Amino acid sequence: MMASQRRNRDRRPARRSAARNPKRRLLVVCEGKRTEPDYIRGYERHVRNTTVKIQIPDDRGEPKKVVEIAKEMKRTAEAEAKRQGDSYLDFDEVWCVFDRDDHDRFYDACTMARDNGFELAVSNPCVELWLLLHFRESPGPQHRDDLSRMLRRYLPGYDKRIDFDEVVDGVKNAANRARRLDADASEMGESGRNPTTGF
Repeated sequence: MMASQRRNRDRRPARRSAARNPKRRLLVVCEGKRTEPDYIRGYERHVRNTTVKIQIPDDRGEPKKVVEIAKEMKRTAEAEAKRQGDSYLDFDEVWCVFDRDDHDRFYDACTMARDNGFELAVSNPCVELWLLLHFRESPGPQHRDDLSRMLRRYLPGYDKRIDFDEVVDGVKNAANRARRLDADASEMGESGRNPTTGF
């Protein structure tokens, strides 16, 4: 009896076979040429999430064009995944990132994105609101030019380029402030109003 107890006690658990989670593939199509891609790539490097691969195409355009590019890239990825029998080649999520600004087909773009199951990251009036929230509370409804001016108080020389290291300490604050803006807008029945940001 003692020998069998000792034998059981000495036995090590079997090694689990190595398992790796495949990367989640995210497609992010941005309206902006510099600010949004700079920020997203900087954030990706910062979190070092090896289970996520973000692809940002070079093509740009107004919101409806952004959604059309996303649709085409998603369709191409699905066809390639099917052709090669490799589901990893498809995108797990598709994000369309654009500003409200004064775009004529803004609401058409939002509807098309939702109809295709895409996620939206929309800033009203512009992405500079999201960046400003890294440093301070919302200044209330503003024109995009005024937000850029305010942002330069914290990022001197800001001209659409962003070094993520300059804003990284404010990411959590920005997210909390953005959630409050969104909740306030929803409570007033004015979702997506100026100022709000889903970035």
